[in-house]
Amino acid sequence: MVPVAEMRTSAADRERAVDVLKAAFAEGRLDQDEYVERMEAAYASKTYGELAALTADLPIGPLGALAPQLARASEPAQAIEPAQQALPEPVPARQQPVSGMAVASAALGVGGLVTNEYTALPAVLLGIFALLSVVSTGKRGAWLACVGLLLGLYGMFFALVT
Repeated sequence: MVPVAEMRTSAADRERAVDVLKAAFAEGRLDQDEYVERMEAAYASKTYGELAALTADLPIGPLGALAPQLARASEPAQAIEPAQQALPEPVPARQQPVSGMAVASAALGVGGLVTNEYTALPAVLLGIFALLSVVSTGKRGAWLACVGLLLGLYGMFFALVT
């Protein structure tokens, strides 16, 4: 049986290793000369051991947890366990802040019921931007943005009718 480190790689394996190198370069872990040198070596590699040696000092190797063991090609392959990386704890939804734009949109929308044309348009614009912000950042306040948007539209409609 051939040790894993001596098994031949595929083009997809080499591309995964190059992706790891690209990420390391983008994160500032490699300078440009080292990145180019390792990338050329990755495309020229024939075995998993060669690929693993190129990425062994980076956080994620081409095969995840296999990389440290494969970098030592002289040792026989051992049973590999999945990589255990510390991931940041997700912030619970209740602890996410409320979007300030959503609050402002709702306030302007309520104000638009009284002053009609003066705060209705800003309420609509802020409502749209607040919805986009809430969706992209994960903040709370989508319902406030909708309230501001709808009240602003109502205020604009009412100003046009009267």
